Amino acid sequence: MPMDTDLVELARSALLSGVVVIAPVLVVGFVVGTLAGLVQAATGVHEQVVGLVPRLAAMVAMLVVSLPWMVERFVELFRSAAGGS
Repeated sequence: MPMDTDLVELARSALLSGVVVIAPVLVVGFVVGTLAGLVQAATGVHEQVVGLVPRLAAMVAMLVVSLPWMVERFVELFRSAAGGS
């Protein structure tokens, strides 16, 4: 039974790490998408590309900025899964 609890703990840790790592990118996409939607509603421009391009650009920029931190988090997860320190 200890093997099952280790596996469950590893899966829980992996899911939690994944959520924590991707959250900043999703939050930026949500905020920029909301602002773009407000601008579109205020100006009457209802082109989908006008909302999509800034959201994608902001998400890619956030991904590039936070990539070293993301890699570090995943390396920590893999080391703990392998039994390292």
